[in-house]
Amino acid sequence: MDTKHSIASVSGANRGIGRAFVATLLERGARRIYAAARNRTLLEPVVALDPARVIPLKLDITDLQDVQAAADIAADVNLLINNAGVLASGGLLSSDIGLLRQDIDTNYLGTLTMLRHFVPIIERNGGGAIANILTLIALASMPGFGGYSASKAAAYSMTQALRAELAQKNIRLHAVFPGAVDTQFREHAASAVGL
Repeated sequence: MDTKHSIASVSGANRGIGRAFVATLLERGARRIYAAARNRTLLEPVVALDPARVIPLKLDITDLQDVQAAADIAADVNLLINNAGVLASGGLLSSDIGLLRQDIDTNYLGTLTMLRHFVPIIERNGGGAIANILTLIALASMPGFGGYSASKAAAYSMTQALRAELAQKNIRLHAVFPGAVDTQFREHAASAVGL
């Protein structure tokens, strides 16, 4: 998809990879970018990149009302970047079950909720593209990251399951597998498992 003149929505846009997506979309001529995060105040530096084209949205992808409100506002989107995610748990046998659920609720079910709300929008707008930002350890887990890896592997399986269905709606669905990226998220991940 040519991102020039696209109208994009980027979740988890307040820092790291999400912020880099917003900056790159601006450089490549996106017409409008809905930058979303759980705390809208944290988006101020991202909006400052281009206040005329970057629109902040409060969005917790695990909150159905937030997702519906974001979909109502961003009804002109043709490019969705599902970047929001968490690493709440550590090892599968040692992590609190509530933290394992948080990983699944956000990284798998939250991403699915975004798709269920935004696919009809993108289809109505003539088609477009969706990128689900996953991780290399969705493909091959590492000790200490079992819950996170499983939640991202579930999101990858979902992506594979939906790809052909969305192609019939003129929507390209991509799975993106970054390795370790020097961000605050990586620092948190490393300290969470004692690296």
